[in-house]
Amino acid sequence: MIQMQTTMNVADNTGAREVMCIKVLGGTRRRYARLGDIVVCSVRSVIAGSELKKKSVVKGVVVRCRQPTRRPDGSYVRFDANAVVLIDNDKNPRGTRIFGAVARELRDRNFMKIVSLASEVV
Repeated sequence: MIQMQTTMNVADNTGAREVMCIKVLGGTRRRYARLGDIVVCSVRSVIAGSELKKKSVVKGVVVRCRQPTRRPDGSYVRFDANAVVLIDNDKNPRGTRIFGAVARELRDRNFMKIVSLASEVV
């Protein structure tokens, strides 16, 4: 469950290290984001020499979530930390590499480019 003020790691090579959720997209009263949902974030920390700057506003898709997610077969998936991949307005990833595992729910949400770049799909 990602909500406003949640800090998340960035799982790609765009240069941002940590972002904070400032809005969950998908409706006026939408409070929580789950795996595969799009959030609007503010960049909190960056690596040196990055094209992204602190306080810049970006969009991202949630790829890992600490809250357990139930799957249709009855199993649950849970990750150690919340993570996001930064995307552009066409829902393509801004980075060229994706670090760590991503959830299988991204395939259902048509983020195929992120799924293909990921090292592992859980």
